[in-house]
Amino acid sequence: MKTTKIGFIGGGNMAASLLNGLVASGHEPKQLWVSDINPETLANLSANLNINVTQSNKEVIAAVDVVVLAVKPQILAQVAKEICHCLQPNQMVVSIAAGITQASLRKWLCPETPIVRCMPNTPALVLTGATALHANDRVSPEQRDLAETILRAVGIALWVQNESELDAVTAVSGSGPAYFFLLMEAMEKVAVELGLSEATARLLIQQTALGAAKIALESPESPGELRRRVTSPGGTTQQAIETFERGGFDELVSLALHAARDRSIEMSKQMEANT
Repeated sequence: MKTTKIGFIGGGNMAASLLNGLVASGHEPKQLWVSDINPETLANLSANLNINVTQSNKEVIAAVDVVVLAVKPQILAQVAKEICHCLQPNQMVVSIAAGITQASLRKWLCPETPIVRCMPNTPALVLTGATALHANDRVSPEQRDLAETILRAVGIALWVQNESELDAVTAVSGSGPAYFFLLMEAMEKVAVELGLSEATARLLIQQTALGAAKIALESPESPGELRRRVTSPGGTTQQAIETFERGGFDELVSLALHAARDRSIEMSKQMEANT
């Protein structure tokens, strides 16, 4: 893996995070390539990571074993059509563009191209991401391992059996950080109303969120069981939980995630119709 040549088309935040993660995990910088239209972006990546940079997508493709498409979804069709004739047989393409299906990628590239479609989330920017992957039937076991290794450089990486599951992943982990931020935002506002300073409230809430996530990750118990263990009968936590439940908390979460999943499906259809 450390000698595998990996190329990124697009050097934005997610690509930079993956490149940082790969270098931090021991991948040889000179085996990493990135192309971008912005010379400043390339200069920063070269200075910080000592990787190969170029403004030519074709140069990247000619130099690497696997190509990671890391451009915005709105321009992916144009980029894919420009590079399709440069790809070698069995050269794997990994796409991290939200909403772009494998069917669209096959149409723009080549029906025989090994394609892995990924749905990362923004915590990848701080190397604590959660990514779901789906491979088409042209991807070999070795290529699956490689794709997983690339995404594991910024967090956990899990495979889904059906590509359609990526819409559910979008609703759960793709959009999920914003749900936690929303709860933290609401808690902070009320904490200030209860008399805490904004700085004190924010730090307490942030550390509590971090601690709860760490316990959940390290415990074999379900979130429900963990909640029950910290909810003393008749205590303050029970009062708060019961208030959430009377307000229809579970139903509201269900409605929100279904709405996000449905919007993900709708956006994919709109992108396909516009390309």
